[in-house]
Amino acid sequence: MQESHSQTGGDVGPADERAENYAYAALARRIKDWGQELGFAAIGIAGIDVTAATPWLRRWLALGRHGEMHYMAKHAGLRGAPERLVPGTLSVISARLAYWPAAADARQVLADGDQAYVSRYALGRDYHKTVRQRLQKLADRIRQAVAALDHGEPFACRVFSDSAPVLETEFASRSGIAWRGKHTLSLTRGGSWHFLGEIYTNLPLPHDAAVADHCGDCRRCLEACPTAAIVAPYEVDARRCISYLTIELPGAIPVALRPLVGNRIYGCDDCQLYCPWNRFARLGDRDFAVRNGLDAVPLAELFAWSEDDFGQRLAGSPIRRIGHARWLRNIAVALGNAASSPAIIAALRSRLQDPSLLVREHVDWALAQHAARDQPAAPAGR
Repeated sequence: MQESHSQTGGDVGPADERAENYAYAALARRIKDWGQELGFAAIGIAGIDVTAATPWLRRWLALGRHGEMHYMAKHAGLRGAPERLVPGTLSVISARLAYWPAAADARQVLADGDQAYVSRYALGRDYHKTVRQRLQKLADRIRQAVAALDHGEPFACRVFSDSAPVLETEFASRSGIAWRGKHTLSLTRGGSWHFLGEIYTNLPLPHDAAVADHCGDCRRCLEACPTAAIVAPYEVDARRCISYLTIELPGAIPVALRPLVGNRIYGCDDCQLYCPWNRFARLGDRDFAVRNGLDAVPLAELFAWSEDDFGQRLAGSPIRRIGHARWLRNIAVALGNAASSPAIIAALRSRLQDPSLLVREHVDWALAQHAARDQPAAPAGR
């Protein structure tokens, strides 16, 4: 057992150590209660040793499956070493916040090629802000509680929500609040429609038991992926993933993959929509309620948004970070995949002289798709 020391540097006896352990166990229980009061669906606590996950990360990077997400390779070492990212870290508090919104039926929107499909997580407020703000409130409560303990050194922490090199799903699994699904997302018996966040802290909190994997022999997420990006259970090639193509990729979407994007203009949910565990999903936090009617809106309407429209209407939305040009790029592809109609063709032609070369290239491709469909079939034998 690790030796403990008081603030004065003297040795702590067995009775004092038991009292200290009891105090931290009690604090851990309070942290979970406070988390629920703040709206989190679950709070768990893990240790910082994630070395077992780093070979998978190194292999994923070596295969180039991160695509142009260069930050993944640049900060890979920090992901597997929490104590390097935040010196003094002893425990990781992992939090889960549900987001499933009351929205138009996702599958019906996907089936209507004239409608824009936006990933369910992005229909409301930017989760980065919501999760971080609530985690900070939780950290503030912990700080006040720790002031009454003989912790031995000043309380230190840092909160994260998809904002730093953190192995979020690994900590969710190790802390017992989720397991890693075959689609590589965090999954629970109540589904996968949730965000994760963490608090790195120097508190020696007791650790929770990891949760078991309950995917069994199910392969529905692999079979549902439109681009076959889930190349094997628990392995995703981001270069084929529609979420990567429409959000992370800065340049042109590969031509071969454009028809497979369908009407998905920001992200993709297919692997989650077909996951059996998501049958048990409940409505998530009200912060993520639908804004701007983005759950069911015609592609042509969104394609007409000016850059000012984009910035103003999507203020506070995670979509805003991709910028107007990528937004139009994505919609141009979806318009190219839609059934031909005067409205669709007119929308595309309205952007033929767009200032962005990226947009113009995808508009040209989309119009070529419609032109090819309009060509009469060649007579048999020719």
